[in-house]
Amino acid sequence: MGFLGHTTVLKNELVEQMLECSPDAKNRVFADLTLGGAGHSLELLKRDPLCKVIGFDQDQDALNEAKKLFEKEGVSHRVKLCFSNFSEISSVIESSRDFINGKKLNGVMADIGVSSHQFDQDSRGFSFRFDGPLDMRMNQSSDLNAELIVNEYRKEELIDIFFKYGEEKLSKIIAENIISERLKERIKTTKQLENIIFHSYPKKWRFGRTHPATKVFQALRIYVNKELDVLESVIPLAFNSLTELGRLGIITFHSLEDRIVKHSFREIHKRKEGRLIQRKPMLPSEEEIKMNPRSRSAKLRVVEKVTREKGD
Repeated sequence: MGFLGHTTVLKNELVEQMLECSPDAKNRVFADLTLGGAGHSLELLKRDPLCKVIGFDQDQDALNEAKKLFEKEGVSHRVKLCFSNFSEISSVIESSRDFINGKKLNGVMADIGVSSHQFDQDSRGFSFRFDGPLDMRMNQSSDLNAELIVNEYRKEELIDIFFKYGEEKLSKIIAENIISERLKERIKTTKQLENIIFHSYPKKWRFGRTHPATKVFQALRIYVNKELDVLESVIPLAFNSLTELGRLGIITFHSLEDRIVKHSFREIHKRKEGRLIQRKPMLPSEEEIKMNPRSRSAKLRVVEKVTREKGD
């Protein structure tokens, strides 16, 4: 568990991959690019009592709660917290040279997705389970939010967002119904949007395993936070920050993210700069899925940095 009931996904699997990084190195340094509930970082700090962790998050609430957790566990002196998007990894590492004694990183980990804490806060607007403002910003200082997109973007732009980032087959009819409804009144809440999407689906499709609003909400969240663009750009930066035999481990939650990670890691492998720890992703156990249904779509992929000679 992390803060405010957040459940850490694939905790043991990811931490064990980090513990195998640079096995002969002492005083190892890791970066957690998506600190969130701090579950992965705290477990790593407990299991490697000499390591240090640089923790990134663009959610100040998450950083504040993580700070309290680390202090309570007596490990805060081995953690540097950074209010930053992980796309800034290069500059953060450069500014952290004193903290890490000028070393390269032994491991980098990322859990790409919204934390349970963010999903369960109705004020953040990530979930249609609660009636809250249409927001979806991970970084609350950002100007772009979901309400602006839903109410001000053209129909063609909405269709493109819903299809590209949500793989929503009914993107056109949903966009048309949004345009129609926003002419009557501004769409300000998650429940307003959910209702429009729900009634855009044929009756026979409305009560399937996946709620009709799931894909559109996913698409808006990804677009608002530029998640795929940031993920694609950060992988080479994170990999380049590693020392020899360092590892980059990334957990994803849907096919668009996993595709980016899979293809990026395979390119690294083809260039003989790294080796894939497993050809297929690591998945949560049946026991974990039973305890935390949100983990069912999680996938972990890991790549290890090698010298060109060792990669041959």
